[in-house]
Amino acid sequence: MAKTGPVGVAFIGAGNISKQYLDNLTKFPDVKVLVIADLFEDAAAARAAEYGVEISGGVDVALNHPDVEIIVNLTIPAAHVEVATAAVKAGKHVWTEKPFSLDRESGLGLLKEAQAAGVRLGCAPDTFLGAGLQTARRLINSGAIGTPLTALTMFQSPGPESWHPNPAFLFQQGAGPLFDMAPYYLTALVQTFGPIAKVAAVGNTAFPSRTIGSGPKEGEVFDVEVPTHVSAIAQFESGASSHSVYSFESPKARTGFVEITGTEGTISLPDPNNFDGDIQLCKRGEEDWTTIPSEGPADGRGLGVLDMARSIRAGVPHRAAGELAYHVLDAMVSIAESVDSGEFVSVASTATASEPVPVDWNPAAATL
Repeated sequence: MAKTGPVGVAFIGAGNISKQYLDNLTKFPDVKVLVIADLFEDAAAARAAEYGVEISGGVDVALNHPDVEIIVNLTIPAAHVEVATAAVKAGKHVWTEKPFSLDRESGLGLLKEAQAAGVRLGCAPDTFLGAGLQTARRLINSGAIGTPLTALTMFQSPGPESWHPNPAFLFQQGAGPLFDMAPYYLTALVQTFGPIAKVAAVGNTAFPSRTIGSGPKEGEVFDVEVPTHVSAIAQFESGASSHSVYSFESPKARTGFVEITGTEGTISLPDPNNFDGDIQLCKRGEEDWTTIPSEGPADGRGLGVLDMARSIRAGVPHRAAGELAYHVLDAMVSIAESVDSGEFVSVASTATASEPVPVDWNPAAATL
């Protein structure tokens, strides 16, 4: 008999980002957070106490809990596949923070393991489910800019070492501005243009090391292992194209820029790292932008987990699916390869745009 009622959730990883997920997932009535786990059990216990979660401990506590159906995998990128694979083997569905994996081989292996086990994989970002990008998508789908043709996206900042309490991993293999930030932008573009066919890119590293600027590790110096500026172009299977900048090298921050041009107009999207934000629209023949407020849910991180939970109960596909995340990962790996080779690199995988989110989709409602 199919299960009913709220979906049991366990967290593996009690670090900085877990607070953003827990702020929502402890309030949504269609999920119930049962366990918070971490390699550092004291950290798990502290986070559990903070949010009133009764059970905490090591990873096995989460994997072996009989009422846990979804593991929320918030470990460091290098551990994403290892933890997700353990959860799949335990018969759990898995939601993973981005990136899906660090390489194609392990990512494909994880997809195959989950398919064989009959469990679901979901992956951040889920920001594209929020009111901002969904309102923009509804406008594009309605023909507001005609046929979408091109896109410009930009993320430029000095880097996260000034504010993040433990930023070294963001400058290691599997991170950098490409793997850390491109998932937001590429996912938003795939929702508009469909799958990416090929990419080309250049990149560089301005400084061989960086210094932590705040927190208990302030003043510590760490090595930079990846390019900290990447400029990439992508061609989509539809024939559309995009130009993107991902950088931790700009003293002046310019982030969240996504502009899509079509045959009949241009639309400026909200920051794809956020769940809300107004949309700007300029039609052919007009000079000024028209501001369009966003409509729909904008609760924040955890919307993808909630959508997965409701989709499990309904027996329908969830929106932030593993196949979509793998396609974005494949595109990022291809961009990194192009930086090294100086040549176009084909993206072998594919993915389709997810089902739109109804404007009246209500995370605060008890539907299960």
